[in-house]
Amino acid sequence: MSYDVELLNVVKKYGNTTAVDNVSFYIKPGEFFSLLGPSGCGKSTTLRLISGFEEPTYGDVKIGGHIVNDVPAYKRNVGMVFQSLALFPHLTVGANIAFGLKLKKLTKDEIDRRVDSILDLVELRDYRNRKINELSGGQRQRVALARALVIEPSVLCLDEPLGALDLKLRIQMQTEIKRIHDKTNNTFIYVTHDQGEAMAMSDRIAVMNNGKIEQIGTPKEVYERPKTKFVAQFVGESNLLTGKCLEGNKVVVNGFELKGIFPNELCGKEIYISIKPEKIMVAKSHYVRKFDNSIEGKIEDFIYRGDDTIYKISIGDKFELSARAQSIGTQFSKGENIFVSWNVEDAVILPMQG
Repeated sequence: MSYDVELLNVVKKYGNTTAVDNVSFYIKPGEFFSLLGPSGCGKSTTLRLISGFEEPTYGDVKIGGHIVNDVPAYKRNVGMVFQSLALFPHLTVGANIAFGLKLKKLTKDEIDRRVDSILDLVELRDYRNRKINELSGGQRQRVALARALVIEPSVLCLDEPLGALDLKLRIQMQTEIKRIHDKTNNTFIYVTHDQGEAMAMSDRIAVMNNGKIEQIGTPKEVYERPKTKFVAQFVGESNLLTGKCLEGNKVVVNGFELKGIFPNELCGKEIYISIKPEKIMVAKSHYVRKFDNSIEGKIEDFIYRGDDTIYKISIGDKFELSARAQSIGTQFSKGENIFVSWNVEDAVILPMQG
């Protein structure tokens, strides 16, 4: 299969600092691929290596099957949307969008045709003659998208483009960006530190940490089946317990024996156990027949969040858990004795070195 983008053992160093550390991945044509991670993890540098604003210290960047390490950004047919948007405030919407086409020396008729077409796509046809400072934040965002897409790039890179927007507008623009992606079928590479943003839009997500790729997978895979301690903690909330695997699919946490599923090579070894709060059932009853693990605990505290409630639960003096329950169900009080239950397939067991 041919890929739109490939990184092969790419390293980027700035002096003694390694920003991108032996990163390899591929992106399929038409895919919405996100680079997710905390600030300083190397995701924006990786995007700049793809777009041509940086050159790798080692390794190869391939676009359309060709190595482009020495190809400048303007020759890569890669569009770029920056967090700052970088729009020209003194130009109209139409002139901003046409800027890259004029650099390509297209005819006026062709420029007008493309600008009209892309304005229809981003639903801004009536704003062609507006100045940038007359637009809302969301409209400016769509102009930046239009300007990047109008040059018909093979790949569109977006570097935290929604970071400056408020929450409500950010959610609206997530839907808008996904709509445009689905309509154009372009390959999108999206950088964000916001896990919800990546989960909502991506076909696949690469989770980065300290310049390395920790895991690549679908949103469901990285959320429900993390492969490392970092991914378990970074993507969604998670209870992370330390324990040891024993024979007979048993795990011990601070002397408390639980059931678990793990590969044979982890037997006898120290491990992490990751359980999402929403996978834990809180009840007044002992559900030992319905769930693999059902143990008694006490509500130490809770946080009511409207649509759900987060419970902080102590299991004797052994360990603590967080559980998330919908607010429409039974509510529990601080100090109340309850039972927490979960099944073994909902608890991911990770090697300690992860």
